[in-house]
Amino acid sequence: MSMASMAAVPAAGPPLDDGATGTARQFVTFTVHGETFAVPLGEVQEIIRMPDLVRLPLSPPGLEGLANLRGAVLPVINLRTVFGCEAGQHDDSTRVVVLDQGRPVGLVVDRMANVVTVEADRIERAEAIRGSVESDLLTGMIKGADQTMVMILDAGALVRREVRSIGRGAGDADTAQDLRAGGAATDAAEGGDEIQLVSFVVAGQEYAFPIDQVQEIVQVPERITRVPNADAVLLGVITLRDRLLPLISLRSLFGLPAKEPSEQDRIVVLSLGRGDRDEMAVGVVMDSVKEVLRVGRSLADPVPPLLARDKHLQDMTAICRLDGGKRLVSVLSADTMFRNAAIRDAADAAAGIGGDPMSEDRAGSGQRGGADDEEQFVVFRLLAEEYGVAIDSVREIVRVPEQLTQIPRTPAFIEGVVNLRGTVLPVVDQRRRFGLPACERSDRQRIMVFAIHGKHTGFIVDSVSEVMRVPRAAIGPAPDLSEEQSRMIRRVANLEARKRMILLLDVDQLLDRGEVEEMAGA
Repeated sequence: MSMASMAAVPAAGPPLDDGATGTARQFVTFTVHGETFAVPLGEVQEIIRMPDLVRLPLSPPGLEGLANLRGAVLPVINLRTVFGCEAGQHDDSTRVVVLDQGRPVGLVVDRMANVVTVEADRIERAEAIRGSVESDLLTGMIKGADQTMVMILDAGALVRREVRSIGRGAGDADTAQDLRAGGAATDAAEGGDEIQLVSFVVAGQEYAFPIDQVQEIVQVPERITRVPNADAVLLGVITLRDRLLPLISLRSLFGLPAKEPSEQDRIVVLSLGRGDRDEMAVGVVMDSVKEVLRVGRSLADPVPPLLARDKHLQDMTAICRLDGGKRLVSVLSADTMFRNAAIRDAADAAAGIGGDPMSEDRAGSGQRGGADDEEQFVVFRLLAEEYGVAIDSVREIVRVPEQLTQIPRTPAFIEGVVNLRGTVLPVVDQRRRFGLPACERSDRQRIMVFAIHGKHTGFIVDSVSEVMRVPRAAIGPAPDLSEEQSRMIRRVANLEARKRMILLLDVDQLLDRGEVEEMAGA
C-alpha cells in the first residue's frame, strides 16, 4: 500500500485488519525527523489528518493535546517531542496514527510510508539497537535489503511512559450532544461588527446589559440592610468594598411578580457613565446570570415605537433576535435606568444611611433548579482553551484591580492580595498555576472567587465567556495523564456538534490543604 492510499483511509472507516500471515508480520511504517518507524498493523485503528486540538495544562510534554474522535476524547502524542527531536511545523503530510491501547491514542508522525510484510528472520531484538531512540521504547528493528533499518515501536511502553494510565477509565460519552435550545448558544457575527452583552433572566424573561456597563457580578450576601420608607424598587443596601451599594429589584421596576432575593440570585453591579468606579454604582438583582453574548449589530433592532411609548419599557434600547428569531433578548441601558426617578431616589436614600442601620435577614434560600440530565458550568478562557467550573462553586466574579498588593514570602503562584469587602483575598494567577505563558493585564480579565477548603481564593482568568448547561451524556472522564492534572481536571465536556471541548476543573483540588494553610500563614 502506497503512502497516498494510506492517507486516504477515512476517519470514519472501519479499523484496519490484523494482517498476520503465517510466520510473516505486517507493519504500518512512517517517518519522524528523518527516521523510519513501524507499529504492528493489528494495533492501528485508523489514520487521520491532524485534527483541531485542545491543549491540556499540567500534562506530559509529549502530549500535543486532546481531539474529538467521533464523540470520544482522543489524546494525541507528538513523537518528535517524545524522541527529543527538533519541533517541526505540521503540514499536509502530517498524520495521526490512532492506536488501540485500551482506549484510542493518537501518535503524530511527519508522514506515512507504507504497509510492509516482514518475515520473522528480518526482525532483530531491541537489545541490538543503538540509536537516537531509547531501546525501552522499541520491540525490535526490521532489516531492509538495502542495509536500511526500520525501528518497531513498543506503543504500549511509549504510552505508559508519556501518560500515567491512558487505558484507565470507562464511561466515555457514546455520543456527544449539543446544548439544548435556550442553553448557552451564542449568536456571533462573522465579522467584527458586533456587540457584547451580559444576559440574565428575570421572571422567565431574558434581558441583557452591554458588557462595558457591567462592573462585576456578585452573589447576594447573607444580610441586606433595609431602607425605611424607601420606594419598592429599592430592596436595600449592602457594603461592597467599603462603599454602600443600593440594590434595585428589576422585578419591581418592571412591574413583575415580586420575590425575596436568595443565594441563587446574582447582583449585576452597574456604574453610571462608562464604568468609572468612582461614580455612583447600583446593584441590580437578577434571578440568574445566563451568559455572555456576542451579537452582530444587524441582529439588534430598535425598540418598536409603539413599545417605546410605554414608560416601563423606556429603559430598553434594542431587542436582539437570536436563534433565527425564536429567542428575543431585551437590551437595557444603565444610563437610562439611572435617570429613572425611583432609582435616583433610592440611590440618594442609600447614600444618606449612617450610624447603625436597621438590618434584616434575607429570605432563606431554596434548592437550585435544573434537570437531572444536565449540569451547569461557568466557562472561562486561558489562552485559546476553554475551562468550566460548576456554577455552585463560583462565589463571585470581579474585575482585576489596576494594582494588587504584593505580600513578601508568599508562594510563587500567588499574584497578590486584594481587599474584597473588608476581607484580604489572596489571588492566584491561573496561567502561572498551569505553567502557561504570562500575559499583559487587560479589561477582559476577571477574578473568579472560589471557596477552597473553607477559604475564599481568587483566580485570575483571561476572560469569563458564558454560563452553560451541558448534558451529562456529553461529559466523560479526562485522560489520566499526570498526577496533578488528573487531580484538577477530572472530566471533559465534549460538545461534538459545536466542535468544542471544555476542560472541567475540580475547584476543591486547585489548591491542596498545605497550600491553603501556607497562604493563610503568609
